[in-house]
Amino acid sequence: MLKGEDFGRLFETFERTAFRLETLAVYDVDEEREEFADFLAGKELPPESSDNPWVRSMTDLGKQVARVHVLQSPLSDYLRYELASYPGNIKAGESIGIIDTAHQEAAGLPDHDFWLFDDTWVYRMHYTDAGQFIGAELLPNDRLNEYQQYRDIALAHAVPFGEYKAA
Repeated sequence: MLKGEDFGRLFETFERTAFRLETLAVYDVDEEREEFADFLAGKELPPESSDNPWVRSMTDLGKQVARVHVLQSPLSDYLRYELASYPGNIKAGESIGIIDTAHQEAAGLPDHDFWLFDDTWVYRMHYTDAGQFIGAELLPNDRLNEYQQYRDIALAHAVPFGEYKAA
């Protein structure tokens, strides 16, 4: 399984598209702990959140980055924090959709996260029960079509983030 810098290189080396399906209510990310605590204390997100530099580093090269987050209302504190950062990701060029299972079905989708790069490589994401990242498992090529279908289902059922936020 890939993690750390090895996993991070995937975002430097993909050529055209990166799609993520997110399914967890909490992600325990070391680099976010202080910012998350500040958010819970009512502080504003840092200025770079208004135009995410990580997303921008990919989209400025003409790469497409998209995600669909499958979640359920009412939102966990972590999801409220994550969704507060989405406008900056969108400004930087990421396409974000939401499937809220309290209001719509997510039938046909897996119960785990994955990244699909260039319609060529699928990495299943593994997390602890507390949402800590364990690693990304490269799935065999014979699973590619299955995950492309998951992506297509997610995109077909997702509500664009702006519409979700307005509702």
